[in-house]
Amino acid sequence: MADLPRPLIDAPTLIERLAARQPTRVFDVSFDLADSAAGERAHAEAHVPGAYHLHLDRDLADHAPAADGRPRGRHPLPTRAAFAATLGRFGVDAARPVVVYDRSGGMYAARAWWMLRWMGHDAVALLDGGWAAWRAAGGAVETEAPVPPMATHYVPSAPRVHTVDAGMLLRGLGRWRLIDARAPERFRGDVEPLDPVAGHIPGALNRPFKNNLGADGRFRPAAALRADFAALLGEAPADEVVHQCGSGVTACHNLLAMEVAGLSGAALYPGSWSEWCADPARPVARG
Repeated sequence: MADLPRPLIDAPTLIERLAARQPTRVFDVSFDLADSAAGERAHAEAHVPGAYHLHLDRDLADHAPAADGRPRGRHPLPTRAAFAATLGRFGVDAARPVVVYDRSGGMYAARAWWMLRWMGHDAVALLDGGWAAWRAAGGAVETEAPVPPMATHYVPSAPRVHTVDAGMLLRGLGRWRLIDARAPERFRGDVEPLDPVAGHIPGALNRPFKNNLGADGRFRPAAALRADFAALLGEAPADEVVHQCGSGVTACHNLLAMEVAGLSGAALYPGSWSEWCADPARPVARG
């Protein structure tokens, strides 16, 4: 069995892989923040053959309140045990290669990619260019719901990625190199369509996740991404970098871009701005 290319796989390679019946679980992670059912509808209308749909709100987040009652943000991570159960329900075990894609330049699929890495999963890749690239490459289209998989028992291993929580970030302000993946107008605090407070975490640098993509919707070359991060971070090593966004979703896109660039070791602040700004005791910056 050919190894799965990672962290990105192009559409022609995935077409060949599926045609050769190499064991691969494909997930469609399409979603729309303005219409939480839109991704499911799009998946039901057409998807990569055999692909199952992962829902951002139900499968990749857990909205139960924290034990101390504090807000955890708009898309809190589920427990590793809960996500392991989700993967097992879709017939994934720790050895099965997984490919994720969406219809938004990897905006949501990157969250699934990162969460699989968080589970210790090694063989996971994002379909570069997503659904548009699949169609452009002549990939087959399935409109029927895939056959329900045989459930497995997914056993997580040591995480391959790192996280920090709000307390760690607050104590480390000024030490961490914090990157915010939101659009510039939200970062500055000019507008805030989703969260109750506008602005950003003091000391954060802005790198909108869309800067990782070329005009074709695919990730830019590794050397170009590496140069971008070097210009932003200077000599700071990757293990001193923390990524965040509005709710811990698009920050994963920047983490994936750093991986493409050969810069492994950065951490995610999963609660991101939506958790941070829910506590009025935490500092806020604007501009």
